Amino acid sequence: MKFIIVSGLSGSGKSVTLDTLEDAGFYCTDNLPVALLSDFATLLTDSKKPLFSKAAVGIDARNDPSSLEQFSGFIEQLKSNNIDYDIIFLRASKGSLIKRFSETRRKHPLSDSNTSLDEALDLELNRLSLISSHASIQIDTTHSNVHELRGIIRERVSFDNSTGLSLQVMSFGYKHGAPNDVDFVFDARCLPNPYWEPSLREFTGLDKPVIEFLDDKQLVQDFLQDTAKFLTRWVPEFINTNRNYLSIAVGCTGGQHRSVYLTEKLAKYLTSQALNVITRHRELT
Repeated sequence: MKFIIVSGLSGSGKSVTLDTLEDAGFYCTDNLPVALLSDFATLLTDSKKPLFSKAAVGIDARNDPSSLEQFSGFIEQLKSNNIDYDIIFLRASKGSLIKRFSETRRKHPLSDSNTSLDEALDLELNRLSLISSHASIQIDTTHSNVHELRGIIRERVSFDNSTGLSLQVMSFGYKHGAPNDVDFVFDARCLPNPYWEPSLREFTGLDKPVIEFLDDKQLVQDFLQDTAKFLTRWVPEFINTNRNYLSIAVGCTGGQHRSVYLTEKLAKYLTSQALNVITRHRELT
């Protein structure tokens, strides 16, 4: 069976994630006490015919702190029982979370007359730090809306029993903030920038004039070849550890030209290596 634990900061998209999993055929339950996780897993697996082939539970900071400290023991139980599991941890910048709570007029579950929203978010992150450390899938929703998050979940979670690694290659702009939910980050800001060519400024790395400009720069081609060589060497090592998802980000200043171009080139190369590649341009969406 497939078992998924969904956790993260309030307002970061846990409910949307569980809804997406439910739409994909998972049996989902939210806000399960950590103390009941072992019993729940046993109920799902301790029979000749499991009750559900796919199940997901939501765990949040309303759990008793002492119960959350027992989370590592539960993970060891999953491993010893050979249960196929993933842990999804969702987060977002404090500024975006405060804005979301303000817009929805919701109360943070840990805030009260003595605890401000700002303090509650810090307390929540601290309480959930152990779950975060075990997470196999970290998702930062700062720059994602509901529809984009649903797409990310569908891309990053294996909804069936198929094997193989899914590889996301993403472009981004440093001026909008570097992603903190990726495995490798490559900084392309040292490369010639089409932005400073007035005739190219309005285009992106998907457009022919920018592609031709960067194709002609030896430094860009050296960067591309060195990065491809690095990934050729190390991606198979992740496959050998049974990882089902790996994320790579390429950044430039604005996320419009160099990073987009390099992401497309790397995705094409990795696809040619028989890998399942997902391409995303964060600043173009």
